[in-house]
Amino acid sequence: MRIQPVTLLGVGISAALLAACGDGSPVAREGPSVVAGFYPYAYVAERVAGDRASVANLTSTGGEPHDLELGPQQVAEVSEADVVIHQAGFQPSLDEAVELMEDGAALDVTDVVELQDTGAPADSHADEEGHEPEEHEADEDLSGDPHAWQDPTKLAGLGRAVADALAETDPDRADDYHANAEALSRDLADLDTEFRRGLADCERSTFVTSHAAFGYLAQRYDLEMIAISGLSPDAEPSLARMRELQDLAEDEGITTVFSETLADPRLSETLADEVGVTTEVLDPIEGLTDETAEEDYFSLMRSNLQKLREANGCR
Repeated sequence: MRIQPVTLLGVGISAALLAACGDGSPVAREGPSVVAGFYPYAYVAERVAGDRASVANLTSTGGEPHDLELGPQQVAEVSEADVVIHQAGFQPSLDEAVELMEDGAALDVTDVVELQDTGAPADSHADEEGHEPEEHEADEDLSGDPHAWQDPTKLAGLGRAVADALAETDPDRADDYHANAEALSRDLADLDTEFRRGLADCERSTFVTSHAAFGYLAQRYDLEMIAISGLSPDAEPSLARMRELQDLAEDEGITTVFSETLADPRLSETLADEVGVTTEVLDPIEGLTDETAEEDYFSLMRSNLQKLREANGCR
């Protein structure tokens, strides 16, 4: 966590943009304000804040967090927040807004959770003529796989860091924030146990998904993830890569090819048709959709667990 005393130069934010109501009057709010770049970190903040602070998620329902572009009002929201949670390199426009913060605490997830190389395939696959497509701009500065929340144990430390940041700005409620963080940690430990037990006795340990969002999950629970594309959901694999995946899926006895929420399912459907297997949807939990708006991190993780158990013949 770092506090950055940077002057807002050239942003041109008017008072109207700083107001949350249509009539220009500010909303009365008790406790500190927290802004998170996208859903899993907003969820952690909500659990830690409880009813003692307000939490805003910059990525709207149905939005792709990789593609976040902040408008002036969102830049103002970041500037005025007491705590901003971002993951450096994942959403460049948010990183830029964080650099303009005046007083608040900027909590970079990568300072708390060490990103790892999970063995995801590179996003760049040569086409039949050997030409390499351009890499996804938002992932160029990443030091590892950004999808760390797919391992529930990695979120416990972030919860404690959020509690520390809130306690610093709101010391009178510090005990509440730390108690909420510990409750979240216990729930995450229980979820980890469910995954370990649920995936311990299966006919196969390999699963195929549209992009490499589940590397941490695979590492944690001794699975093998075969991803059609790499860390970027919009990367396009070559025909050679698709043929390679077809052979791998047949060799491993794959029964299901997973597409994902917030991503185009056509590549997964094409591969499933070629192999002659079914398709199902895994949720990378990067953001909520209209269909999952009433769900939360835990219910979505448990839904993924059940689908993996069914696809891999777990007992």
